[in-house]
Amino acid sequence: MEKGNLSINSENILPIIKKWLYSDADIFVRELVSNASDAITKLVRLDALGETILPDDEEFFIKVVLDKEAKTIKFIDNGIGMTADEIKQYINQIAFSGAVDFIAKYNEEAKTDENGIIGHFGLGFYSAFMVADSVEIESLSHKRGAAAAHWCCDGGIEFEMSESGRTQRGTEITLHINEDGAEFLNDYTLRNTLKKYCGFIPVDIFFENAAAKDDKNEPINDKNPLWLKRANTCTDEEYKKFYHQVFTDFNEPLFWIHLNMDYPFRLKGILYFPRLKHELEAIEGQVKLFSGQVFVADNIKEVIPEFLLLLKGVIDCPDLPLNVSRSFLQNDGYVEKLSGYIVKKVADKLTSLAANDREEYNKYWDDINQFIKYGCVRENDFYDKCKDAVLYKTVSGAHYTLAEYLARNEDKIGKKVVFASNAKVQGQYIRLIEEQGVDCVLLESRLDSPFASHVEAKEEGLLFTRADSELNEIMHESADTTDYTDLIALFKNNLGEINSEIEVQNFKNNSVAAMLFLSEESRRAQEISALYGINFDDGKSKEKLVLNSANSLVRSLSTGKIADDESKILCAHIWDMAALSYGGLEPTRMEKFLERSNLILSRFTGN
Repeated sequence: MEKGNLSINSENILPIIKKWLYSDADIFVRELVSNASDAITKLVRLDALGETILPDDEEFFIKVVLDKEAKTIKFIDNGIGMTADEIKQYINQIAFSGAVDFIAKYNEEAKTDENGIIGHFGLGFYSAFMVADSVEIESLSHKRGAAAAHWCCDGGIEFEMSESGRTQRGTEITLHINEDGAEFLNDYTLRNTLKKYCGFIPVDIFFENAAAKDDKNEPINDKNPLWLKRANTCTDEEYKKFYHQVFTDFNEPLFWIHLNMDYPFRLKGILYFPRLKHELEAIEGQVKLFSGQVFVADNIKEVIPEFLLLLKGVIDCPDLPLNVSRSFLQNDGYVEKLSGYIVKKVADKLTSLAANDREEYNKYWDDINQFIKYGCVRENDFYDKCKDAVLYKTVSGAHYTLAEYLARNEDKIGKKVVFASNAKVQGQYIRLIEEQGVDCVLLESRLDSPFASHVEAKEEGLLFTRADSELNEIMHESADTTDYTDLIALFKNNLGEINSEIEVQNFKNNSVAAMLFLSEESRRAQEISALYGINFDDGKSKEKLVLNSANSLVRSLSTGKIADDESKILCAHIWDMAALSYGGLEPTRMEKFLERSNLILSRFTGN
């Protein structure tokens, strides 16, 4: 028996690995299964190079065996195996990586960088000590005449090595689970951790529970996930089935993007567009990042642009190491290019759908518009890439691109987009606008305000103006030259102090007595003030009460033929009706309005 010390510089190296290298205890499952997969990949590579000879019917496997009573978890493979010397090099000397060493030796002969080696045997192996008091390795190398070796360590810097009685090529790692890892002695927990990290590993994985009699001898993983296939060989049903399987979402995805890139980096994946009808804060997507079919994490913003995290999907980047730090990702040029490629592919898909399948794309818009608008606001160049796929839905249900909207309306209102932020409250304004042949679009979510500002900044001279802003050129006839000084004075005297300016215009529609307006500039100042709690307009923003000189009631008031007591009632009632169509009345004012309404109605009965 040989005894010795691990070749490290600090007795505290294992606590450091536990605390800083791995944030989640379940990572040990990923690391040990990845190492087992690498052991098989290496052996297959050597067979292809003629370095070893395997039987034609060789079936490779990774087996995970749980023994709750013995408090052990075993990871078994029939891969390349290790000699005692290799264990000393790759396990005892923590700085060495078996994967790196193998690639350096054989990559040139294999004539490819698609080596399929995903782990870093050595450092990753030590994640086992996050959950185990001691770890044993038994391994038999593929090399002829090599003796099987046994290695054992209790988590300190001492190890023991001896010959092993193992007769089958490959490696068996036994973890003696401690209290910190007790949860993984649960069948459900361990099985689901395996599926989480290793559900798509390219080698069959079998899970066995020593206490169970009825374990099915079937792999728990899918070796050939859909994202590895070519898009033109996949059916819609396969895409939907994969979506339901991975995300347990019973709703159908709207559509999807199949990513496949080999140069200048390797990337494969599928991004799904789910239904996104709710407000942005309620939307939670899930983009799973894989490295060589091994799960790394969900929603890594350094790789996947934040706005794309509203989607669901899988991204497999074999060139990303499993344990890469976020600081590395933030400063890595490769990651930046990868992120840019994903954004471009999403924009291309949206633009293609809008151009080539417009009728179907219009149907998607209610579900995806929040995602697209958020992307335009968050990603500086996303709007430039997909602006032709941004639609504006009108109150009547039609969908137009910005270019289409301006072509329909620019001759009437110039380079403006008229919108409603609340179709019910602003219904009267919308009706008057649409009567003049102008389309009114709906921008009703909290995201629409910053989105509109972003588009204005991108499109020179464009202005979004709300339906209840001053739109004289739409609602009013040519300037009315009549002197209405007395009418304005009548309203001011009867209404007393009100926070509104009063003017008279000749509306194209004579059914409305008056309307309240607020300039677009003032409205935005009020919105900013409410958002930041700062008064940007110093109280200068005032609604404007515009009386309609084409209305018969207003004309009667302007002639002075109505008695003073009745004119006071009518002026107040006209003002309140204008306020109702603008945004409503506060409770006290509403109570007076209802009393006044009953009084006016009683005049018809003579009471």
